[in-house]
Amino acid sequence: MQANTMNDLSSTIFGESLLFGLLGKILYANLDKAWLETLIREDVFSEAPFGAEQVEMQHGIELLQRWSNENRGGLEMPQFKALQEDNLRLFIGLNKVPAPVWESVYFSEKKLIFQEQTLQIREWYARFGLQAERINREPDDHIGLEMLFIAHLASLALQAIEQNDENKLNDILQAQREFLSDHLLRWGPAWAKLVKQHAATDFYRGIAHLTHGALLAIAETLEIKMPKEVSL
Repeated sequence: MQANTMNDLSSTIFGESLLFGLLGKILYANLDKAWLETLIREDVFSEAPFGAEQVEMQHGIELLQRWSNENRGGLEMPQFKALQEDNLRLFIGLNKVPAPVWESVYFSEKKLIFQEQTLQIREWYARFGLQAERINREPDDHIGLEMLFIAHLASLALQAIEQNDENKLNDILQAQREFLSDHLLRWGPAWAKLVKQHAATDFYRGIAHLTHGALLAIAETLEIKMPKEVSL
């Protein structure tokens, strides 16, 4: 592979790693006021490190930049509480959950967790030496964990580029294609659309658009045909 091509690929994969890692952490970790204020202060949402040409990405950046600007002087407790309430309502729910974060729910007739998809995802993690932090206490197929897994594979691809190991690089890229085709691309866009529909804050609407844009961008980058989208 020519040096210019490899440099371009490295830059693309680095941006992918940054974006999927950020989104994965936002979606999986508990909301942390200090960390969110750091994201605002460092202007993390000023531009997309990957998939910037995607309309979904551009809309997400616009919403998150507006949210950042509104909280530039510090995330006050009423605004932070609004995020907590939106998170609770969207992903945990008091009655019906508007946007479930578990893959299994989207493929289970009874909308159950800990189904076949959970074990398949667990096997994918184990294949690359990973294990869900709260294994057996919550399902492994949380959208945040799946996004973090893509980021992890991207970091392995970068290592392969640094080692000039083209065979390893091709294996990692193929693993991404398979995981995305069989899992994240099948339900991630549907999840994002539900969040866009039901979110009450610019923050979560923006994150949903960013997630959708990231998935469309990685499918285009890896030349993956978008699978038939599941509906909840």
